[in-house]
Amino acid sequence: MPAINGDLSLTSRTFNTHSEIALGAIFWARLKQEARPNMSGVLFEDIFDVKDIDPEGKKFDRVSRLHCESESFKMDLILDVNTQLYPVDLGDKFRLVLASTLREDGYPDDGEYTPLNDGTPSRADQFEYVMYGKVYKIEGDDSAADTASKLAAYISHGGLLMRIQGDANNLHGMEVDSNVYLLMKKLAF
Repeated sequence: MPAINGDLSLTSRTFNTHSEIALGAIFWARLKQEARPNMSGVLFEDIFDVKDIDPEGKKFDRVSRLHCESESFKMDLILDVNTQLYPVDLGDKFRLVLASTLREDGYPDDGEYTPLNDGTPSRADQFEYVMYGKVYKIEGDDSAADTASKLAAYISHGGLLMRIQGDANNLHGMEVDSNVYLLMKKLAF
């Protein structure tokens, strides 16, 4: 295996065989993956206040549409929640995390939830309500006169819809067709 000097570049050594070339490519790919900055997998996190529930009227018996505002980043959130499973009231506060993985180390998962009984921690263990979805649309606000542009990300969680909108800097990790976990936990205040 080729040696590595302190700046993570390969030392000057030539590869002689095809298998050494393949091993070198695998080694380099793993090295680049491990040398990445610590990626937590968290795309967005803030505390939200429920400002309104079903302002256009209740459309479904078991689902309510929440209109919320975040405390720190002043993001607007519209979120469909199965209120039969997770009741939410006007004025409630909750912590919301959008993450690309449930793994606490930030490494990608395969997108399938498989409860681990071996004691391996999951990001979902800390939350009361978790949904898995896909980003299906991202809209930017090009008409903003100030330098801070707005961005809106639309995510479908199996038909339960979400829109989060605000400063584009807070949503820089969102990409169309990427999978996202939504994790919620109510806060006592």
